[in-house]
Parts: sequence; C-alpha cells; structure tokens
Amino acid sequence: MSPEILQIGRLSASGEARIRAALPVTLLAEQADPDNFLRAEGQRFSGLITIAPIGASRDLITQLPNLKVIACRGIGVEKVDLQAARERGIAVSCTPDVLTDCVADLGVGLMIDTVRAISAADRYVRAGQWPKGSFPLATRFSGKRLGILGLGKIGRAIAQRAEGFQMQIRYHNRKPDPNCGYVCESSAESLARWCDFLMVAVSGGPHSQHLVNQTVLAALGPAGFLFNVSRGSVIDEQALVDALIKKTIAGAGLDVYTQEPQVPERLKALNNVVLAPHIGSGTHETRAAMEALVLENLQSFFSTGKLLTPVI
Repeated sequence: MSPEILQIGRLSASGEARIRAALPVTLLAEQADPDNFLRAEGQRFSGLITIAPIGASRDLITQLPNLKVIACRGIGVEKVDLQAARERGIAVSCTPDVLTDCVADLGVGLMIDTVRAISAADRYVRAGQWPKGSFPLATRFSGKRLGILGLGKIGRAIAQRAEGFQMQIRYHNRKPDPNCGYVCESSAESLARWCDFLMVAVSGGPHSQHLVNQTVLAALGPAGFLFNVSRGSVIDEQALVDALIKKTIAGAGLDVYTQEPQVPERLKALNNVVLAPHIGSGTHETRAAMEALVLENLQSFFSTGKLLTPVI
C-alpha cells in the first residue's frame, strides 16, 4: 500500500499538482470540518506536509497516531514540535539551501530600499509632493559597516553580496567559525555598536527569542539601521517600534514579524521603515525548488527510510 499524506497549509498550485501526481495527498483545508475529519481519519496518514509558518503542534501530531514523517516547506521548523516528534520517532525534514540566494537578495534589497529611502521616495512622488520641494537626503549605502547576526548560509550569502558594495563585515554567532575571514564580535550588543547596518539572519526558536532587545537597539544608535530576514521572534518588536518612533535608530527593513500576518499599526504608520510580507523565499523559482524538495524527501523516506534534508 502506498503511504497516505495529509497536507496542512497551501503550496503553490503547480507544487501541489506535482506532489499529488506522485503521492496520495489529502488537503485538510478542503475538509468541511477539519477537527472532526482528524478525529475520524487521522489514523490513515503516515506522512504530513506542512509549511514553516504553520508547523505541526503536539496536538496535531497526537491526532495522527500512525505518522512517520513530517516534510516542512521552509527552512525554519520552530513551529514544529520537535520534542513530540522525537518521542514518537517521527522523522522531520525542511528545505534548506534552495532558498538561500533569494532570501539574501531580499535582505540586500531591504537594505538598499531602507537606507536610500526608495519606498518613501515613491510615496512622496505618488502623493504629488515633488513639485512642492525636493525629497530629503538619505544615507549612503556602499562602503558601510555591516554586522550580520547569524553567519549561516543565508548570512554568508548576504556578506558575499555586501562585499560588492565595498562593505566592512563582522558577525556574531553562538560559536565563532574558525574558518571565517570576518571578525566575530562577542555579542549582539558589541556587533550593533560597531556596525552601521545590523542584519538579522539567525534561526528562530527559544535560543534567539528577543536577541535584539532594547540594549542592542541602543547600541546600534541613531545613525544605525536594522534589518530582519529571519524570524520576528528574534526582535523585541515593541522595543523596535519605540526606537523607530523616538528615532534612537535611523530606520529598519523587515520581512518578518512577531504575530504574522498582523503588523502593529504604529509600525505601519512610520516612514522610516520598509515592510515586506515575509517574502524572502517568495519567487517562482525558489518556491518550485522548495516544493520539489518536499516531494523528494517524502519519496526518499518511503522508499529508503532516509530523508534528504533531515532535521531529526
């Protein structure tokens, strides 16, 4: 018998079609009463497809007593209850590497947009303000000091791009990389104090909760800019909003938030922040590659017992 797969969260239309052509997939969102469906049919499923913003809770895992594997589209699995999966011996995969370039591209784009005030200038033109006077001067982008909080694959890709803008680069990791040519600062605070631009690219989860707090923002200072392409939980969002309003930092470019898709109204009202709706991997090419890897992980697991990109 072929495995039955439950899918929670939507993929692209082409990705769903490709996976359904290869495996028997049931989409939970198509069920009239998802809760009753899980109670009645949960035992059917040995595989689960999910997406990073949804994950898989302990409660959901409990409702799938024969679950053997969870395939997550996305690099972050902090919303998958990994402890519950370990207790049951359930394998978990994510989709690393294939999204690195697009997330790094967006990170650099957020930096340029924010520092050069491109979105603000666009609003200025559209509002008919240009005939009334020149747009205020912005900040130079090239040649600045870039601090990268989390020099993993995405952080390194951002650094590679930043070198093309003649930037000085330092980083902070929990453990310094002895093979890295960049200086490793001892803390997020010391990195913020050194840099002009602080890019957040760490993984989400309890270890990084509010890593960027009021103290780090104060160290960044009134000429410093903050950028986040990781997870909203890494930044104390209230402290960030206060810093932007009081202009104790110069600006911010954000792709992620604490309570997505809800963004604080005070944040949306500010002109010194660029807001993107969590689109780091949001290109046709990257989503196709991520969803292909979801399928490949499931096929590999059910044919060999091994995942291509395992988390556990």
